[in-house]
Amino acid sequence: MNSSNLKDHKQIGQEQELFFTDALAPGSPFWLPNGMIIFKELEKYIRELTAENGYQETSTPIMIKSEIFKQSGHWNKFGDHNMYNLEIKEDENDPNPQTYTLKPMNCPESTVIYRFRPRSYRELPLRLSEIGRLHRREKSGEVNGLLRVRQITMDDAHIYATEDQIQDEISKILKTMIGFYDSFGFQYEFRLATRPEKFAGTEENWNRAEKDLEQALKDNTLSYTLKEQDGAFYGPKIDVHIKDSLGREWQLATVQLDFHQPAAFDLKYIDNDGQEKRPVMIHRAIFGSFERFIGILAEHFQGAFPLFLSPVQAVVIPISEKNNEYAKKITNELKNNGIRVKFDDRNDTMQGKIRDATLQKAPIICIIGGQEEETARKQEKLIVTVRHRNGEQEKGIALKSLIEKVKKDIEKKN
Repeated sequence: MNSSNLKDHKQIGQEQELFFTDALAPGSPFWLPNGMIIFKELEKYIRELTAENGYQETSTPIMIKSEIFKQSGHWNKFGDHNMYNLEIKEDENDPNPQTYTLKPMNCPESTVIYRFRPRSYRELPLRLSEIGRLHRREKSGEVNGLLRVRQITMDDAHIYATEDQIQDEISKILKTMIGFYDSFGFQYEFRLATRPEKFAGTEENWNRAEKDLEQALKDNTLSYTLKEQDGAFYGPKIDVHIKDSLGREWQLATVQLDFHQPAAFDLKYIDNDGQEKRPVMIHRAIFGSFERFIGILAEHFQGAFPLFLSPVQAVVIPISEKNNEYAKKITNELKNNGIRVKFDDRNDTMQGKIRDATLQKAPIICIIGGQEEETARKQEKLIVTVRHRNGEQEKGIALKSLIEKVKKDIEKKN
C-alpha cells in the first residue's frame, strides 16, 4: 500500500459513520449504527466460537466492592492509578462508606461464579465466557480513538481445570486463535511471557506454569520467542502478535495460566476420591478488546471490511426512476435473505451513486436498468448487473445465484 494514501481508523470511522469520540467522555467511543453492526457481528462470531468449544456464557457486575481486587492482588498492582474507585454510602447517615470499583478486569468476579456452589471433578474443565464492559484509568495523553480507550469491551473467558487437563485446554485455545486470525488474513507470532520481577504466588507454581505453557507450544509445533519478565503478576502467558497489511505489529490474543487466584480465593473441587483439590485457572481472550480490534481491522482493510462485517453488504442502484419498482423488488429479495442492503433512489446520477457506494467500500453494487428488466421478463427470474468491490463487473446474472454466493461468503467469514 502507498502509505501517503492511508487513512487512520478515526478518519475511516468518521467517513463510514462507525464511531466518534467526544470530550464529554474522553477515551470512550460513541458507537453509531454502522459501527454497531461490526461490533455485533464480532460478538456473534466469538459467541459461535465459544459455543463450539464448550463455553458457557456468564455476566458479572460492572461495579463491585473493591475488596475483591485486594484479595486477588490486582489492588496492589493497579490500585488508585489504574482503577476508577468510588466511596458509596448505603444511606446519607452511613458513617462507614464502602469503596467500590468499576471493574478493570473480569477474572476476580469469575471466581465468585465458580464459588456459587460446590464443584465436582466431573464438571471440569468448566469453561466460563464473558463479554464484559471494563473501565481503566488510562492517561488522557495516551487515549487514541479505539486503540487506547478507558472503556473496554473484552471477549474474555476463564477455564477451571485439573492439572492434567492443562495441556489439552491450552492446545484447544491455540488452535482457536490460529483459525480466528487466519480468517482475517493476519500473520501471527507467539511469545511466551515469563515471571515478572514483582509477582504473586510461589516460584514453584510459576515454574510449573511456565513449563506447561512452553510444553503446549512445543506439542503444537509452534515456534515462539520469549518475553522475559513480561507475564501477568499472577501467571505466565502466551501472547499472539499479529502483523496487519501495513506491516505493523499488534499484541492481541492471550492465554494465561494462573495458580495464584485459585489459591487466593480458596477455590476447590471434590475429586473422584472424595477429597478437596485446587483447580487451576486459565485466562484467555481471542481478539482482546472489541474497540482495539475494530480499530486495527479498519486500518488493516482501509475500511473495506470483509463481507460478513460490512455494515452495508449490497447497494442497489436504479439507472433511472422508471427502474425504481424493479430495483425495489431486488432490494426486498436481498433483505428477505438476510443481506444488509441499501436502496439508493436519491436524485443523483448513476455515476454519482456508484462513486458514493465505492467510497463507502460497499462489497456489492447492483445496477438496475432497462436491459436487466427486459432480460428478467424473458427469463422469468430476477436479473441484476453486479459491480464488485475489486472493480470486476458481472452483467445479467440471476439474483438467486448472487444471493447463494453471498450467503456462502458470509458463512465462510469472507
